[in-house]
Amino acid sequence: MTRISVTVDGVESTDEVEPRTLLVQYLREARGRTGTPVGCDTSNCGACTVLVDGRAVKSCALLAVQADGREVTTVQGLSNGALHPVQRAFHERHALQCGYCTPGMIMAAVDLLRETPDPTEQEVREGLEGNLCRCTGYQNIVAAVRDAAAELRGAS
Repeated sequence: MTRISVTVDGVESTDEVEPRTLLVQYLREARGRTGTPVGCDTSNCGACTVLVDGRAVKSCALLAVQADGREVTTVQGLSNGALHPVQRAFHERHALQCGYCTPGMIMAAVDLLRETPDPTEQEVREGLEGNLCRCTGYQNIVAAVRDAAAELRGAS
C-alpha cells in the first residue's frame, strides 16, 4: 500500500491505496465520487475525464499514486449549490441522452473553455474529439459548449 494525499473537489484526503489503483477507481471507491463513470477502461471513450490541476485527464489512464499532492475536480465538484455554466448549458440544450458520456464531456469542455474562451464550432469539435458519445450526434453538445463559452465571457 502507498499513502497518497489528494485534494478532491476541494477536500484534502490522505488514503492508503494499492499502487496499481486507477484514479477513476480511487475517486469512485475511496472518495465516493460516482459521478465519474468507468467507461471503456482503456482511455478511448473519455467518460471518466476529470480535471487534475485544472487540466482534463482521463482518470482510467492515470494511477491514483500519480495524483498524490494534486488537485482533482470531478463533475460533482464543479457546482457549489448552482450548476456550472457548462452543466447548465448541457441541460438547457438537451446535450445528453443516456448521460453516460456527459460527465467526461462536461469536464473536457471546461478545460477547452479555459484554454479557448471563444471557440468556433470546429474548435469545440476538435477539443472534444477524445470524448465519445453514441447517442446525440454531438450537435447539441457543440451548441451547449458555445453557449457556456458566451456565458463565461459575459456575452450571453
